Amino acid sequence: MKDIDLSHASIIPVEHWHQVNNDLIQCDLCPRHCQLHENQRGFCFVRGRKNDQMWLTSYGRSSGFCIDPIEKKPLNQFLPGSSVLSFGTAGCNLACKFCQNWDMSKARDMDRLLDQASPEMLADAAKTYQCASVAYTYNDPVIFYEYAIDTALACKEQGIKNVAVTAGYISEQPREEFFKAMDATNIDLKAFNERFYQKLTGAKLQPVLDTIEYVANETDTWMELTTLLIPGENDSEKELAQMAEWIIEHCGDEVPLHFTKYHPDYRMMNNPETPIETLEKARKIAMDAGLKFVYTGNVLDFEGQATYCPNCGEKVIERQYYQITDWQLNNGCCQHCNTPVAGVYQEQPGDWGNKRLPIRLS
Repeated sequence: MKDIDLSHASIIPVEHWHQVNNDLIQCDLCPRHCQLHENQRGFCFVRGRKNDQMWLTSYGRSSGFCIDPIEKKPLNQFLPGSSVLSFGTAGCNLACKFCQNWDMSKARDMDRLLDQASPEMLADAAKTYQCASVAYTYNDPVIFYEYAIDTALACKEQGIKNVAVTAGYISEQPREEFFKAMDATNIDLKAFNERFYQKLTGAKLQPVLDTIEYVANETDTWMELTTLLIPGENDSEKELAQMAEWIIEHCGDEVPLHFTKYHPDYRMMNNPETPIETLEKARKIAMDAGLKFVYTGNVLDFEGQATYCPNCGEKVIERQYYQITDWQLNNGCCQHCNTPVAGVYQEQPGDWGNKRLPIRLS
């Protein structure tokens, strides 16, 4: 284990920990509650103990910056068509064997974080590139909590929105400040069974459900959910129906749910990729249960990527991957029947389309 070097400017003291006894201090940021000896890092790798205090070792450092379509997060009903400045750091507080961003989330080397940017630099860059929002993504922003919140506050001063792409694995007390700083979030509901979470993520399901319910009912943060469907692991008809029913009961029927295609990665290279028929079936199950906005992702599916009016059923947003090809909304309402469509909309959609633009800030 590398020594936690306090000479680096990116390392800052952090909150949400307490002394357990003379030997241990406990990190209270996420439900893992890592108890650490001197000079020991937590499970996430970027938070650790030095001089009897907790520190964040990745503050101001990133694995890279990129301008993406907001639909890639995925957020389909938050400023559709707009561009978002995306960035992440290293490490993660989950251990997903199927991680699609494992090169960053599983990184155990701070030297790979070659790009640096202060919160103010990120806000300025978003404004310069005319991005509607900044997304804390690639790895989970919960573990770079202080950096994400400071950046969000700097963005708000510039009129830039903030988006958290997260697994929702955060403790009760810190989640209030975290989501207060975010205008939108996409939360990974990775499955609806405890076995999956323990076996394939090294985490627990209930804290994620608690976070989802909290965001839906106690905040003004726009929320969409994503489930990566892995054949034989989390795609049974019974589980998908139970998931949809839970979302409706605890969060309402207007929370958008994305079912996305899995491709073999990281430590699950032998699992088959998800057939499009599985995604289509999952979407039908969730809609039959009563969810009004259900999408398919990581595939070309015109029907499954469009947004429909929950009243008259007319298509109000048509997409081809991340490109908006038709827009039938007026002030957030269906042009056909004037029914409000849940979401956060501008008068006209953005035109960023399918572009991906890596940038350097330092």
